[in-house]
Amino acid sequence: MQPPAPKTSDSEKITINLGPVDLGRIDLLVQEGFYANRSDFIRTAIRNQLGTEADAVTRSIERHTLELGLRDIGRAELEAAQAAGELLHVRVVGLARIASDVSADLARATIGSLTVLGALQASAEIKAALRDRIR
Repeated sequence: MQPPAPKTSDSEKITINLGPVDLGRIDLLVQEGFYANRSDFIRTAIRNQLGTEADAVTRSIERHTLELGLRDIGRAELEAAQAAGELLHVRVVGLARIASDVSADLARATIGSLTVLGALQASAEIKAALRDRIR
């Protein structure tokens, strides 16, 4: 039996810089009850902008042959690739997660390139082994 996957956050923390006028305008909207807090406003603004640009994002994903969402890379998949003599070229918009039971040697032997637009969850050993292949 495989151990349960570690709990992962469904969001990534980012930092932004805003001028005092924009920040004040956001605070005013929060104060007036339009948003629960600054983060709520910023998440809503980002989602709205991504919705506006949805067609461009979709075309870009198709053009660059990217996977959208969560991409789990497990030991069984990598062992199958190794047995077939294949290298994987993983391209993800979202979250790429390499299972904890994947060794650095197996990852290095089977992952030719790893492009992640979003977040990569992998052990420090895996990241070090793939450093020259992560884009």
